[in-house]
Amino acid sequence: MINTHHIKNNRLGILLLVCFSILSCTDLEIEETDSRLQEGFNGIETAEEAANSVGALYNSLNGYIGDQANLYALTEVTTDEQLVPTRGSDWGDNGIWRQMHQHSWTPDHNYITNVWNQWNELQLGASEVIDERSASSDESRAQAYFLRALGMYVILDNFGQVPYRDTAASPLDDPEVLTGDDAINFIVSDLENAISGLPIIAPGDGNNRAGKAAARYLLAKTLLNKHIFNGSGTANPADMDQVVSLVDQIANDGYGLVAGYFDIFKEDMDNETIWYIPTSVGNRIWNGLHYNQITPEQSGGWNGFSTLAEFYDLFEGDPNVNTEGSGQEERRGFVPDIASDNIDETNYGIGYGFLISQQYSVATNEDGDIITPLEPVAATDRGGSPLGYTRDFTNASTGEPSLTDNDEVSGIRVIKYHPANGAFKEHEIFFRYSDAHLMKAEAIMRGGGDPTALVNELRTLRGASELTGISEQGLLDERGRELYTEFWRRNDMIRFGQYNKDWDFKDPDAVGNSDRNLFPIPASQLPLNPNLVQNPGY
Repeated sequence: MINTHHIKNNRLGILLLVCFSILSCTDLEIEETDSRLQEGFNGIETAEEAANSVGALYNSLNGYIGDQANLYALTEVTTDEQLVPTRGSDWGDNGIWRQMHQHSWTPDHNYITNVWNQWNELQLGASEVIDERSASSDESRAQAYFLRALGMYVILDNFGQVPYRDTAASPLDDPEVLTGDDAINFIVSDLENAISGLPIIAPGDGNNRAGKAAARYLLAKTLLNKHIFNGSGTANPADMDQVVSLVDQIANDGYGLVAGYFDIFKEDMDNETIWYIPTSVGNRIWNGLHYNQITPEQSGGWNGFSTLAEFYDLFEGDPNVNTEGSGQEERRGFVPDIASDNIDETNYGIGYGFLISQQYSVATNEDGDIITPLEPVAATDRGGSPLGYTRDFTNASTGEPSLTDNDEVSGIRVIKYHPANGAFKEHEIFFRYSDAHLMKAEAIMRGGGDPTALVNELRTLRGASELTGISEQGLLDERGRELYTEFWRRNDMIRFGQYNKDWDFKDPDAVGNSDRNLFPIPASQLPLNPNLVQNPGY
């Protein structure tokens, strides 16, 4: 449960020095820390400076979203969708990845601290633009309201309490801390202001910044999770009605479901994409592919990220075969089959979705250069054995299930963004309509209605069989099938009561432990703001 009291104390202190230990390149231009104003802040002096500040805030998101650590690790590696075993000495990193999947993290975990600092920094920078003393244009303020709400949403979702600094107060005052309904109401108010001031951005027209549709999407997401954030445990029917209305308004702006699942993740714009981040998708492509899976743009993958077999088994089709045309639904993807001669410049032998069993590549000469025209070959590992990804994670020495000392082929791999569309294209989708569609279905279900027809509308488009009915578990599974590795699995599992269930390699002490629904307040921050209270269990 999250305490719903509004913690406020004006004792003196300094809060939150920023840690910039981000694992991928990022274009950060914000100099102040996440909860401390620049010296002598008296508002932003010109509209141009305010617009530049908004641009800097958007630039910061490139690193926050494009990274494979930090928020991505917290939202995906802590679930059944992603895990990073140690292969020899690769990906050991002092156990930092294993702790995420096992739910054995501690208050000094780097990724937890980074998320706290980054997204609190976002909301403070936005507050400076919103400050009534700032010469911000209406457009800049509307964008800042959206960005502040987003920063607060991420902090509330992951930590349950949000430090908020009033930019007009003394910089020596400790930030007040918002929890429960106080935090929710603040976010909702900001989003309502954003919706009022943001432009309508049609699909494919400047979707790398927020328009009304993006703000409505985030408001719907906030209301859908409200009963989790405030600890009530039961969705309010009026909130669910509003979620339905918000999604309908998004559709009225021209957004909707589109066919061709993996085409959605190309750089080309479509009616699905509500908001994308212009950051490289290289992490999403290469962090799971083997070292010997190459393209003309990239000399191989990093052989880390994988998924659990139990998640892969949620999809329709024979779980032991994932070659094209073997009866699986579209979203599960396929591994190109050398026998059907479908390895060419359209895929470089690299599959889509979930990669299991024998993998394929393109031929190289003795210098490692790709031979053209492309010649399909069965891929091998570094020792020359067939490269076939396995369902299981086992210690190479003992043969026992393990996340340490795995071999090169353990674990089913996942790929949505494909190197044939550009190995490092700057186009990662953050908000898309299929999620909104499923949020609407969930809101109808939580309001006492039947969402089966809405769910089947999406399933039919994705080549999956229609359902005769939909349960909570069924809707969670459907969200997993549609939105895997898109930053929402942890949030979804908590809302459906599944985040504390057992899965392979989870720490036994974490099974059934609802304290793990929130991450700890970073150990370095508690002494700096006495208004913060460590979350239970840490």
